[in-house]
Amino acid sequence: MKVLANDGVSKKGIKALEKAGFEVITTKVAQEQVASFINTHDVKVILVRSATKVKKDIIDACPGLKIIGRGGVGMDNIDVDYARQQGIHVINTPAASSESVAELVFAHLFSGVRFLYDSNRVMPLEGDTNFNGLKKAYANGIELKGKTLGIIGFGRIGQAVAKIALGLGMKVIASDKYVGEAIIRVDFYNGQFINVDIKTEPMEDLLKHSDFITLHVPSQKGYIIGRDELKLMKDNVGIVNAARGGVIDEVALIEALDEDRVLFAGLDVFEEEPTPAMRVLMHPKVSLTPHIGAATFEAQDRIGTELAEQIISLLKNN
Repeated sequence: MKVLANDGVSKKGIKALEKAGFEVITTKVAQEQVASFINTHDVKVILVRSATKVKKDIIDACPGLKIIGRGGVGMDNIDVDYARQQGIHVINTPAASSESVAELVFAHLFSGVRFLYDSNRVMPLEGDTNFNGLKKAYANGIELKGKTLGIIGFGRIGQAVAKIALGLGMKVIASDKYVGEAIIRVDFYNGQFINVDIKTEPMEDLLKHSDFITLHVPSQKGYIIGRDELKLMKDNVGIVNAARGGVIDEVALIEALDEDRVLFAGLDVFEEEPTPAMRVLMHPKVSLTPHIGAATFEAQDRIGTELAEQIISLLKNN
């Protein structure tokens, strides 16, 4: 049986599938040609990340498809319910990338509180002629320790963020419509650990009390953070979005940055991917990454292995 990994898959995943007798195709097929490729090559399994969409048109056009796999958590690029109605298995890897995304959140937070997003742009231009001036410009850094981190969306990734924050000595508050409380286990190198019980609270309280805010929610209609929400936040709040583009109103965010109400923003995802708005890309107070939350060797190995195990279980062991 053939597997089309259209957005790529790790070598470990490929090896596991090939060992089980699958042929893995890693050719990148253009979106408009996916259905034709699946039918022409008798592909039974398609694996995607966030780039390739598997919607009703592809599902209808590919009656031989047995599994749609998403390497990651969110499945908004797949018509999940419709696929399952047609008897197609839809799988994902919700736990595999949590640590990688959480660490990227803190990459943006550290970048923000120490102005790395700006100094890395300016130092190559002015470091040899204006060193003392830049030293003064970036002198007002902020420590994360002792500050309050508000986590909107307290699933696996949100809880992974909480672990790192607690390890740094931050106060953690969280808001989630579906999670009432969670026990966060923080492990240490020598086998010791602590458990911290965090009860979620109303979003309005989180917005008012947080020094920094990070979002970990699925794609949805409407903004989670818009003008009204930004007005509730503390002055000089830092905001990070490594969840989905479209959950923050970028126009309102830029306004708040320009008005010095928001200290900085860290964005891994954007409303207009893959062509983010130039105002966002060029803003001097925005730390930028191109949707790479799960893009670590470790996460991709876990994703590939987990997908392979699920595919083998569904198609080989039944």
